[in-house]
This record gives sequence, C-alpha cells and structure tokens, in this order.
Amino acid sequence: MKCAPQLFLGAWRRWGLVGAFLLFCAFLAVATPSGTFLSGRNAVFVLLQISVNTVLAAGMTMVILSKGIDLSVGSVVALSGVVGADLVAQGMPVPVAAAVALGVGALVGLINGMSIVFLRVAPFIATLATMTAARGMAYLYTDGISIGNLPGAFTFWGNGRIGPLPVPVFVAAVVVVLTALVLGRTIFGRRLYALGGNEEAARLAGVRVGGMKLTVYTVMGALAGLGGLLLAARLGAGDPKAGQLFELTAIAAVVVGGTSLTGGRGGVWGTVLGALIIGVLDNGLVLMDVSAFWQMVVKGLVILGAVALDRGRS
Repeated sequence: MKCAPQLFLGAWRRWGLVGAFLLFCAFLAVATPSGTFLSGRNAVFVLLQISVNTVLAAGMTMVILSKGIDLSVGSVVALSGVVGADLVAQGMPVPVAAAVALGVGALVGLINGMSIVFLRVAPFIATLATMTAARGMAYLYTDGISIGNLPGAFTFWGNGRIGPLPVPVFVAAVVVVLTALVLGRTIFGRRLYALGGNEEAARLAGVRVGGMKLTVYTVMGALAGLGGLLLAARLGAGDPKAGQLFELTAIAAVVVGGTSLTGGRGGVWGTVLGALIIGVLDNGLVLMDVSAFWQMVVKGLVILGAVALDRGRS
C-alpha cells in the first residue's frame, strides 16, 4: 500500500502540470483586461508565438532524454533561415531551398554529434562551440544584413492560414505527433530512454550508443533548420540576428514540461505543455503591461522552480 507522499507524487506527475497550467490561465483571465486573455484571437496568437519554440523543443526533448544538451539551436535557426531566404530570393523553388536549409541544419547537428561521439567533447562544450561558429557563419553569409523581398510562396509558410489557424501551428503539430510516435512506438524511442537512463547498461544491452547520439543531434539540427525557415517565412526576411536565446527557451519548455535533465525520463507531450506555459506566461505579462525586464526575471524564476521540482522528484 502506498503512503500519502507517494500517492501525492504520483498524482502530481500525472496531473500537476495540467492543474498548474489551468490555475495560471484562470489567474491571467482575472488579472488582464476584461476578455482579452480568453479571446479566441489571443489564443491563436499564443499558438503562433510558440510554434517555432515547440518545433525546437520537440527535438530538444530527444536530446535531453539522451542525457545531452544542445546550445547551438538558436544559431542554427539563424543560419538555416538566411540560407533558405537567400536561395528563394535568387529564384530557387521553395521546396529545393527548404531542403538545402534543412540540410544545413542537419549538418551542424551531425558535427555536434561527431564531436561528442568521436572527439569525446562534452555536449555543453561541443554545442557551445557550434553555437558561436554557426552564428558567425550566418553573419558572414549575409554580410550582417537581412535578406528580404521573399516571394509569397515562401512567406505563406509563416503567415498563411489553414482554416482559423496559422500554418506554423500545423507544422508544429505534425512535428510533435511524429516525435511522440518515435518516442512511444518505435525501438529507437525505447533505446533512447535506455541510453538516457544508463548509458553503460544500454551499451552492454547491445544499443549502438554512438549511432543513437549521432541520430539525435542530426535530427535536432534539422528541426532547428525547420524552425529557421518558419521564422524567416513569418518575418518575411532571413535575419542573421534571429534565434537569439531560442535554445534557452526550448530547454525551458522541456524542463518545465517534466523531462529530466538527467536523461531517461519525460516525453514530448509534457514539452508541449511546457511550451504553452511559457507562451502564456509571456503573453499574460505583456497584457498586464509588465516591464520587459521583469518578464525576464519571472521567466527565470519559473525555470528555476521547474529544475528544483525535477531534482525533488529525482
């Protein structure tokens, strides 16, 4: 028979985050100007705002489940965005330009994986190095200026709508569903959880640890490239300054969503809820006319609280 603390912990793991999100929404509904927060228009705006972060956070979930980290995603967003925008501006068909941009992101991710697997560089250091290098390459590629005048066939993916919802929301939903299927319904997903739980045990059980890490970081790079394309399409320009601190927001969504930084525990549905919480937090603070500086403080405290809760559960 389970004792009361165990029952409470089990209930919190299942429903605590959902309850906290609903309570937070109820508070903002009261604290913001009448009807503003709960309006359908504002809900669609929040979903659009978190779409790129959700794409990045889905990939970051796999990275953190493997007991890794990727600090380069914001820079890859910028690099892939300017490459895709430039190719489209030069007349290349949108699908071909998008494939090239995704390939650039995947290549950076592969470099991250190879540094970690073959050179034995810690993930934090390896991705910190590529974060700096990719950002520099984005500036070199554009001479530090934005690339605009993009055709409607490209900007549709950032500003178009399917029914009442923006296209990036559907793209993010597809990425989340595919990630959930991979993690929950495939051998790769089970091996990924085993890798994050105990790398040596996974190796002894026959898991190709190196190949798993290469795959995870390559997929993360490709998803960062997709995020860069969506952002460039939404802004109508490829900007080498884009994506700054996106890696931290993606990590925050993963951690707030309950995925453990020690690896092996968590899932992408929790990450989606984490991205929603952060998006609603940003939106609510803006509607309450809170200073941007205080918004940073509040978001930092929320992330700290999520990490402290993760340690407590561990």
